[in-house]
Amino acid sequence: MGFGHCAVAGAGTMGTGIAITIARSGIRTTLFDLDGSALERARAQISDFVAGSVKKGRLSQEAGDRTIALVQYTSSLADLSDVDVVVEAVFEDLTVKHGLWRKLNEVCKAEAIFLSNTSTLSITELAAGSGRPERVAGAHYCLPAQVMKLVECSRAIQTSDETWARTLEFVAATGQAAVETRDRPGFILNYFCIPYHNDVIRLIEADVAEPAEIDRAMKAAMGFAMGPCELLDMIGLDTQVRLSDAMHGVTNDPRAAAPPLLRRMVAAGLLGRKSGKGFYDYGNNSLYGA
Repeated sequence: MGFGHCAVAGAGTMGTGIAITIARSGIRTTLFDLDGSALERARAQISDFVAGSVKKGRLSQEAGDRTIALVQYTSSLADLSDVDVVVEAVFEDLTVKHGLWRKLNEVCKAEAIFLSNTSTLSITELAAGSGRPERVAGAHYCLPAQVMKLVECSRAIQTSDETWARTLEFVAATGQAAVETRDRPGFILNYFCIPYHNDVIRLIEADVAEPAEIDRAMKAAMGFAMGPCELLDMIGLDTQVRLSDAMHGVTNDPRAAAPPLLRRMVAAGLLGRKSGKGFYDYGNNSLYGA
């Protein structure tokens, strides 16, 4: 049994990237968000990314046109009634996610599975408030989702074997690489990356080096394609605050606590690529990876 229609809930940077990965695989994709302006931004970003991919030879013109045609945009949950999979990519807030999933449970067909892109919340807790706990699993994509292949997959205590098999099948069908993890805060990458990125910001606070020099050092010494400050700008500094707050609230790890400099930058509107300026100044804040 394949996947004829899938949905992504949340038209932010991550949700937009996930929608690209699904549609690029030839699956009809609906991107849902209550914010119409977010949907319009997503539409423009998807168009720009696909055009850039075609120009660079990563996609044929035919494949690019098909990808764009396969994405639909909606603010009505009723349009998700026949989906096989919903990937949820909204704010890291248990109450917000539970509210969305309860509404989806009323609308979606009984066989549909719900996947959460959460990076810090418990999949078991999320499943408990979904209305269909046995059909819930975690699928944490990495930014930028349309470029990075990794998806960290985790099962709740309630997740059925059938749902787990379908989750891994879905990830493979959309051209991604699944890594199975336990249901733990941060899973693999963010358990490491959230404190690491905060440590980098503390280096800047301590005036050890400029962001560009830290990035040069990490790329030269560790072989990273992007430096940590470049990556933070791409993720969004406001997102790093939310991730830090969520993980610190669960683990009480002092390294997970958001540094004061990070909070000041967010308060000043310096969010990274999405705002045009973060640790770096960007003349073009289009979706990364085009």
